[in-house]
Amino acid sequence: MKDEIHPQTLDSSEQPRNALDRLIYWFGNLISLLFIFTVGISFYEVLMRYIFNAPTIWVHETASFLGGCLFVYGGIYALAINKHVRVVLIYDIVSDTTRRWLNVFHHIMGLMFTSLLSWAAYQMVQDSWFTPFGDLRLETSGSAWDPVFPALVKGMIFATLCIMFVQFFLHLIQELNGLRKRKDV
Repeated sequence: MKDEIHPQTLDSSEQPRNALDRLIYWFGNLISLLFIFTVGISFYEVLMRYIFNAPTIWVHETASFLGGCLFVYGGIYALAINKHVRVVLIYDIVSDTTRRWLNVFHHIMGLMFTSLLSWAAYQMVQDSWFTPFGDLRLETSGSAWDPVFPALVKGMIFATLCIMFVQFFLHLIQELNGLRKRKDV
């Protein structure tokens, strides 16, 4: 079934291209089970609130935190299996060589984009993890439960962007090597 992503069902263009992509793919499949956990605790909250009239203070923030982290991870997962957004109207009608050059352009733009976003995310993490004097103090949600989820999500965004930068770099190297090999043939 095409909707389920197993290595056997991925076509050659969707296969992880290097060790980092394979690790991201494997780990992504593993942590995707957290979506089931999120649904489970949300169902628990509905039962507690509407059947037992005893709402929780932790479910909403936990579900939001897990969902947010999983969706952020989805960016590097999509890049790992070549399922990211592209303009297929143009991409699908050009030759293989032109497609490779479009990939090179895409990877260079991705490097620039992720480097700038990583810098901004670093600033965001610095503000949410440290006091102005440099002491560790994780930002909290400010709710009755007050978990450190906002700081952790910002850290996840920063880490994911750094990984995506490395992915774009590795993909660029692989694409350039592929172009060089085609010229040598």
